[in-house]
Amino acid sequence: MARRCVIAGALAVSLALLSGCETVNTTAPGAVGIEREQKMLVSEQDVEQGAAQAYAQELNQARKQGTLNKNKEDLERVRTISQRLIPQVAVFRPDAVNWDWQINVQASKELNAYCMPGGKIMVYSGLIHQLDLSDAELSAVIGHEISHALREHSRERISQAYAQQLAIAGVATVAGLGQGVAGLANQVATVTFQLPHSREQESEADVMGLELMARAGYDPNASITLWNKMGKASSGGPPEFLSTHPSGSSRIEDLQKNIPRVMPLYTDAKR
Repeated sequence: MARRCVIAGALAVSLALLSGCETVNTTAPGAVGIEREQKMLVSEQDVEQGAAQAYAQELNQARKQGTLNKNKEDLERVRTISQRLIPQVAVFRPDAVNWDWQINVQASKELNAYCMPGGKIMVYSGLIHQLDLSDAELSAVIGHEISHALREHSRERISQAYAQQLAIAGVATVAGLGQGVAGLANQVATVTFQLPHSREQESEADVMGLELMARAGYDPNASITLWNKMGKASSGGPPEFLSTHPSGSSRIEDLQKNIPRVMPLYTDAKR
């Protein structure tokens, strides 16, 4: 009888947590028409707090290694491009304009970049120099990463992981949902550096990134040359960027189909 009560109690707690799952659309559709609804099991505020902690840890580690913002020219360039992109996020979600945006560059041979929840951007210098990126190509990378943050893809992936854990293990993982900011910081770091985005999430970030760069006055066609360069760089083994950003043969084709939708925005921005 006692065991049944424990199991029943665990089930009740699990169901209560799952019933708190929120169905949202984190952004307005924009010109590119992003309208997919998302199911969230953790709060935006909690994930952003976890991201802030995870990002601070990355900054501290880079400082200790002497790799944070080592090249002032790279830093100024990344910040200039980012600061042109950030005001454009209002078309998707006005609240994001007022995020605590942080923009940094880490000296590393890795071809990588990310934007954690709440606007915590990091670009690795290897991405800039080994691919010899133009400003427009770099804006495609940063716009893509910002789009992941706008759509709260990290929060969505953490929610999916929690839902799977609850479905499989029930009460054994209930404690994990109350692990606090430190636990969420670890989760954010995991989804940022280890787990790939879904193809659906990648597609959303691709087309939203196109719109952001077009509105900021960067030629959307640079997204094509960027991914061509990425493809060539992967011939000797996949770049770090592609380990968490799966690239399929249809990616460039999808971008080419969407470029005409945002070209008028680019033309307006250049006037």
